[in-house]
Amino acid sequence: MSGYNGPVRYEGTIYRPPSEADAYILQATIGCSWNACTYCDMYRSKRFRVRALDETLADVALAGRSRGERVEKVFVADGDALVMDLAQWEPILEACRAAFPRLRRVSAYATARNILAKTLAELERLHALGLGLLYIGPESGDDPTLKRIAKGGTFADHVEAAHRARAAGMALSAIFLLGVAGVERSQEHASASARLATAMDPGFLSALTLTVVPGTPLGTLDRQGRFGLPRVPALLRELRTFVAEASPTRAVFRTNHASNYVPIGGTLPDDRARMLEVIDAALAGRVRLRPEWARGF
Repeated sequence: MSGYNGPVRYEGTIYRPPSEADAYILQATIGCSWNACTYCDMYRSKRFRVRALDETLADVALAGRSRGERVEKVFVADGDALVMDLAQWEPILEACRAAFPRLRRVSAYATARNILAKTLAELERLHALGLGLLYIGPESGDDPTLKRIAKGGTFADHVEAAHRARAAGMALSAIFLLGVAGVERSQEHASASARLATAMDPGFLSALTLTVVPGTPLGTLDRQGRFGLPRVPALLRELRTFVAEASPTRAVFRTNHASNYVPIGGTLPDDRARMLEVIDAALAGRVRLRPEWARGF
């Protein structure tokens, strides 16, 4: 899914956050360096590698010649491009600043692992060159769930990573996944996720709803009867718990992803009461849910 239709070379399917719909998508890495999360099939058909620097820079130059004046945001793909070292990142960010005179922001997906693999000085250097926003998906704050879904980081890891990125001046968008703990730990997952959102204190928060994808390890567990996705009311209760208990300093919160049954938006904690009213109305049947045919991931 790309927000830019210029002449670029993409390998495989491209994924980006909803808020990057108007961004130029620069594929600087192929696939995901971790690629072990049990619920995800986004990059399973790709073998991870960092693209040759000259290829990436050529794409930036091509996009600059084609639509340089129109590009204000760049999203660096694929799954966790922050994993690139500074020798790769620095020329890419410098080329983006040169090619796109109206550039306001460069962003990328990240994991707790690859944030913690960089020093504060390295993150500060990336921020100084224009990398301003990291999308990080803990999915859950519940350590047993994080282990079960092979996220590669604990509650504490995600808190430390968030603090380091924010200390470097970067904005954070944290993503949580309703239903990922299954029926067994549904409410523990919701409460722990709210605690993690509070501790990470990002500027942006979002919740998606799990889709069990056949062929993934989680899909296999589901087929064997060893995982059960909570029913819609339970998923809404997870959302309610998260909204009721998450207390970041001030975070824009959205559930506008196509996977969700109820799109809500506001600021936490300021708009908590209004958003809870919408969720309660949905639980009571007074708000129409997104039909299954209209949901996606």
